[in-house]
Amino acid sequence: MSIPIVSTKLYIPTPRSKAVSRLRLIERLHEGMHRKLTLISASAGCGKTTLVSEWLASCPQPAAWLSLEEADRDPARFLTYLFAALHTIGIHSGEGVMGMLQAPGPLPMETILTALLNKTTAIPGRFILVLDDYHVIDSRPIDDAIAFLLERMPAQMHLVIITREDPDLSLARLRVRDQLAELRTADLRFTSSEAAEFLSWVMGLSLSQEDVAVLESRTEGWIAGLQLAALSMQGHKDASSLIQSFSGSHHFVLDYLVEEVLQQQSASIQAFLLRTSILDRLCGPLCDAVLGGETDELLSGQETLQYLERANLFIIPLDNERRWYRYHHLFADLLRQRLYQTTAGSSKGEAKRDVAELHLRASEWYEDYGLELEAFHHAAAAYDVERAVRLIEGEGMPLLFRGAIAPVLNWLDSMPKEELDARPVLSVMHASALLMAGQPADVERKLQAAEKGLQGAAQDDDKTRDLKGHIAAIRATLAVNTHQAYAIIAESRRALEYLHPDNLPVRTATTWTLGYAYQLQGDRAAASRAYTEALSISRTIGHYMITLMATLGLGNIQELDNQLYVAAETYRHALHLGGDPPLPVVCEAHLGLARIFYEWNDLETAMHHGQQAVQLTQQLQQTDRVVAGEVVLARLKLARGEVTEAAACLAKADHIASRQNFVKQRPDIAAAQVLVLLHQGQVAAAAHLAQKHELPVSQARVHLAQGEASAALALLEPLLEQAEAKGWEDERLKITVLQAVALHAQGEKLKAAQLLVEAMTIAQSGGCIRTFVDEGIPMKKLLREAVTRERMPGYAGKLLGDMEAKRLNGESKSGSRQILVVKSLIEPLSGRELEILQLIAQGLSNHEISERLFLALSTVKGYNRNIFDKLQVKRRTEAVARARELGLL
Repeated sequence: MSIPIVSTKLYIPTPRSKAVSRLRLIERLHEGMHRKLTLISASAGCGKTTLVSEWLASCPQPAAWLSLEEADRDPARFLTYLFAALHTIGIHSGEGVMGMLQAPGPLPMETILTALLNKTTAIPGRFILVLDDYHVIDSRPIDDAIAFLLERMPAQMHLVIITREDPDLSLARLRVRDQLAELRTADLRFTSSEAAEFLSWVMGLSLSQEDVAVLESRTEGWIAGLQLAALSMQGHKDASSLIQSFSGSHHFVLDYLVEEVLQQQSASIQAFLLRTSILDRLCGPLCDAVLGGETDELLSGQETLQYLERANLFIIPLDNERRWYRYHHLFADLLRQRLYQTTAGSSKGEAKRDVAELHLRASEWYEDYGLELEAFHHAAAAYDVERAVRLIEGEGMPLLFRGAIAPVLNWLDSMPKEELDARPVLSVMHASALLMAGQPADVERKLQAAEKGLQGAAQDDDKTRDLKGHIAAIRATLAVNTHQAYAIIAESRRALEYLHPDNLPVRTATTWTLGYAYQLQGDRAAASRAYTEALSISRTIGHYMITLMATLGLGNIQELDNQLYVAAETYRHALHLGGDPPLPVVCEAHLGLARIFYEWNDLETAMHHGQQAVQLTQQLQQTDRVVAGEVVLARLKLARGEVTEAAACLAKADHIASRQNFVKQRPDIAAAQVLVLLHQGQVAAAAHLAQKHELPVSQARVHLAQGEASAALALLEPLLEQAEAKGWEDERLKITVLQAVALHAQGEKLKAAQLLVEAMTIAQSGGCIRTFVDEGIPMKKLLREAVTRERMPGYAGKLLGDMEAKRLNGESKSGSRQILVVKSLIEPLSGRELEILQLIAQGLSNHEISERLFLALSTVKGYNRNIFDKLQVKRRTEAVARARELGLL
């Protein structure tokens, strides 16, 4: 036998780009040197060999490297090449050992290895032996030889095994003895930052952060996958589109995986891989069911999965018990493509049927174990419409109502129109799914198609009547979107008339729609009872969607009743129910939390929820929630002193409401616009808008700004009586606060103080703040008097503190506007000067200001001069403009 000086596959290390940080792994390899064995076991293309070569380049110890081939499973050949590799670092085998290797007869393995170990003691320092591609050996004698070496290795020797599957060695015993260092597939995956560096510095690609993130996710950090993708993109003009389409069917990935992985496996393992590739998740019994006993080997599905994991065949465990697994995304793509290519020869139709049979087996297994959503998924993939419909309907609880909106809607969207039209039940399902997904535009057309399909059916048939009831229930929900109370009630009653008594899911949905109708009519108690009933039943039967919607409804009622702490918890629970990513409908919870945190004067948290709400409303069609979100944002911006930005939000809301005829939102928009106009000193415009939209509370505010307290009181008195009669706690609080301000302005301080105490009593349990703070200087006077006279001094003092913080901070979005104001002024305005400046902005004359503040006219004029000097202006209009520019108004 001709003995080469080194193995023909001896790897020559080459330096890797320093842009890719692998220092953390190299450090782990350095740390493992005090153990006997370093095992690097990972799937193909993970960069095992490259990593070890980088490590050795930085290692002071000499290293012998032997890359193995299948032919090396012969013990004599293996030992021959092993001695040749060791020869390169000064370990010579000697004439006797070489004679034993070439002699006929049984090979004295232990004698030869003992001689080798004796030779290694002559090496003065530590050295490393690397066995690369150890998986190709698959030889019991060589495994025994390596075990013998490990047991008797001298302290200066360290063994490194690079392999795609775990060697048949006593790894557990080595772990217990702390003699084993390990790196596996998960350790070798590139992080997002490493992927970005690799693609940029090594492969020379200029990709966006989003493209890198998609590619890293698609390849799951698999180094070879990243490299293959990069090779595909070089010279490609539209890299982004290629990244989006990158999969296991791409020819670079296909060639690599077929050559390096798939063709190396036995026919039985290949069959297992191909047929189970239809599964998103794998477990032993499920694989057995899908295969149906068609494999040649006697291994069970669980045993095969465990073998695949040991062999690092792109399989990822999903739990610590090693019951559930999944394939690497790119590997799964390849397997599915190959499945269609190889099933049933060259007949595409037969291949489709054979794959459908695999999906049906999976569907049956999932259904047997009560996993209806997964069973539906595979029934749809098998094109078995009857089975898919039965699974969607569920046993008393349709999948739609359990939150499976997207998969059901995607399947229905993919169905041919003639298939849908022939089955009224599918049209009703489609309408329901569209509505739940926030896409109401096409719902009525689906319902009409269903009604047309029912025309020939027996009218007294239970299924027909129930389907008609379901259609009416969907129309009631459509009317909820447009806030039509009478239409909701009419359709809900029709639904209850037709629905089967056992159809609790749809009947419960109808209870919820009735609750919303009662809320629209102002009967909050009836609404609360309906929501509570719907919530109780939906929880019992597992109706996910109505549980969510009834929770939102209850939160809204609690908020209106000033139970703000309870309402906040209810809204938070709704956000939890909404999932991640959230369903668009939970925008209502974010809106509620934005309003509550605004009332608690936590403007930052309120803004976060307001922005989240508006973002979610973008996913909804034909809904006024986007308008409601803009109004909330406007109120928040106004509170922060961003008057121009608030006006812009309201202009946007008004435009949307006008274009889409969202009539119910117009009063809320107008009321917020009145506030903005009053802040801008445009009292006449505010009065016109309040009168045009018949907003009595806004009109009362205008009267107060005009100094007409008696007119304001005349408007507020009947409103208070109505709020008290109907039990509207939120309205009662707002009106009582305004009445107190009006009475104080009118000089009736005792009555004003009594009403203020009443308002604070109502507000205290909910922690209300902004209802008082937003009334500005007049409210500050009332609160000071309350503190002085010890009328709820604790709560009044807290409100005064928040008002002072508002003044000092300037309510700016950055929290630093007051600093800018101070730097822009020769001297900051005092509290009294700011108070007078506010009244000037409201259009009050010096005489009116003197009467309102109980100051001498000359004193007011003196304050005016100070204000003008500090603002560096000469006239009242210039003072107001300058103050707005500085954020003082």
